[in-house]
Amino acid sequence: MAGANYKQRLRDIDNTGFGPNSSIEGGRLVNPDGSNNLRKRGIPIWERTSIYHTLLRMSRPMFFLAIFLFYTTANFFYATMYLLAGMENLTGVDSGRGWFNNFMEAFFFSCQTLTTVGYGRVAPTGLLANIIASSESLLGILSFALATGLIYGRFSRPRAYLVFSPNILVSPFRDGKALMLRVATYKNNHLTDVEAQMTLALHVKENDKVVTKFYPLPLDISKINSLALSWTIVHKIDEDSPLFHYTRALVAETKMEVIVNIKAFDDHFSNIVQQRTSYSWTQVIYGAKFLPMFERAESGAYTILALDKINEHILVPMPEEV
Repeated sequence: MAGANYKQRLRDIDNTGFGPNSSIEGGRLVNPDGSNNLRKRGIPIWERTSIYHTLLRMSRPMFFLAIFLFYTTANFFYATMYLLAGMENLTGVDSGRGWFNNFMEAFFFSCQTLTTVGYGRVAPTGLLANIIASSESLLGILSFALATGLIYGRFSRPRAYLVFSPNILVSPFRDGKALMLRVATYKNNHLTDVEAQMTLALHVKENDKVVTKFYPLPLDISKINSLALSWTIVHKIDEDSPLFHYTRALVAETKMEVIVNIKAFDDHFSNIVQQRTSYSWTQVIYGAKFLPMFERAESGAYTILALDKINEHILVPMPEEV
């Protein structure tokens, strides 16, 4: 029976989407934000990059910076076009005050045309200036429609809004030890039917070649009804675990990565959301346990969840060290 259990815990899986050849991998498989740690090449960048997905997934400051840069670049381009067409084709402009003044007049006229504001002080005359202004007006209508759609898409896109503990702990658990991490929601959304999956990636040597083996890590509780407070996800390290012989001395030597995936139902969006992260061996703390991150309010009327304490822990002796 013990031999059968040993074989069972060493039975790896190959449906993770990652290859087994460690010698050609670079660093970790999954970044802490859940994205795959890879770069694609072999086809032109405009074919392998989705601008729509990039704009939806980039951070909020970068998104608005991208909009600002597009707006400024477009106005610089059209201001230059108006200068090349001749300032005499823009009525209402005092063109005798130098090139800088001419450029700024053309630039701000471009801003008014692109946004279809049109204050009326400056107006195009002649065929060429009107063609430039017409094309800019069309660009303005299309670009602002796209920007509005992107802002709505970012605002309405269902997200899990989960925060994970920066470290994963090996803690005492039921007269043994367990691998533990903590997760909580940081927005005022409500997640129900929350499921967790944990996969271990181990770099092992086989036939004088380093390969990556993937093992599913059974969880003590893999599904909860509601994620109202924090949730400590626990994998018990018993004789059926691939980490059974994992000791404090092997922390720095074992090249491991733990990939965590959370799937839940958001009852505000009535949609399924998911988020994942990963922990490398440098983020493992052996011999520690999490401290409580919620407490009762002084009035006793509600519970306080301190998100800044999600990684708060203390060092403790392990069972084999006592």
